[in-house]
This record gives sequence, C-alpha cells and structure tokens, in this order.
Amino acid sequence: PGLLLLTSFLLHVKEGRAGPTRLVCDNRLIHKYIGEAKDMEKRASQCQALPMLSCPVVLPSVDFKLQQWKAKSHEAKQREILCDLALLVGAVTGARGQVSQECGARQLSQLYQHANSFLLLLQTFGWEEERWELSCPPNSVECTRVTEIFLTYQKLVQGKLSFFFYNLAKDLC
Repeated sequence: PGLLLLTSFLLHVKEGRAGPTRLVCDNRLIHKYIGEAKDMEKRASQCQALPMLSCPVVLPSVDFKLQQWKAKSHEAKQREILCDLALLVGAVTGARGQVSQECGARQLSQLYQHANSFLLLLQTFGWEEERWELSCPPNSVECTRVTEIFLTYQKLVQGKLSFFFYNLAKDLC
C-alpha cells in the first residue's frame, strides 16, 4: 500500500521541474488522503487494548493559526511540513517498536507508509534536505498514546498539507 501511494503521488508529479501540479490542481486527491487519514485514526481507535507507550514518542505540534500560516512564504511552509513529517515518521517508527498487538502494529505500519510517502514526495519537489532539516523548529510534544499519533497525522494532512496544496494551486493551476 505504501508503494502504491508513493507511485500514485509520483504519477501526479509533473516531469522536468518536479512540481506537484496534478496532485495540487486536483483537490479530490487531497480530500482522498484526508479521508484515508480519518479512516486510519478510526481503525486504530477500534483496536482492542492498545497499550500506552512505555517510552514516549515525540510528535510535531501541527496546530496552527490560519492568519499566521497565510503570512508565511511557500518555502517556510514547505520546511515546516517537511519537519513535521520527519518527526511524525520518527514517532511512528518508535511506536512500532513498542506495539506488539497485531491490530495496532498493522495500523502503525500503514500510517508509516502513508506519512513516509508524503515525506518522500515532498522531498522530490526539489528542496534541499539540509535546508529544511537544519531549521526545524522545536515545536513538538511527547506522547504515550498510540491513537494520538494517528490524530496528529490526520490534523497535519487536513490542516497544513491541505492549505499548502490549496495555496500552491493558486500559482500552478
């Protein structure tokens, strides 16, 4: 499923300068990914007796104020989203090592594939890795609940990523 998601993303990336034209211009795709994020969160919350994580994971703080977000440059938004995704992928990796329950482990693997695919996709847009990695803000929170990881991903896709793609669409479509 993760390879399929990445392939789907890459098929929507314009040749030449790797621009997210089709992904950005066809808002049905972002709505599809929002729906998938909601479904993953719902399925994870239905897993029986998910354990609390014995070692907390660090999640990005994905809440934002719309006016402040609109005032940021595209580059600043890109960096922030890349940082959030990198932190989220790390949190999912840390949680996967602590959850042995089949349902929870399966849902975390699916979340890892989706979040990592977004991260890889955004890295293909031509941004230099060192530029965003070195300037990641320390806006993060520790978490011991597995369901909170899914909720964070859902909020990231529904919030920052959705608005970022919407703003890019104004320039590209």
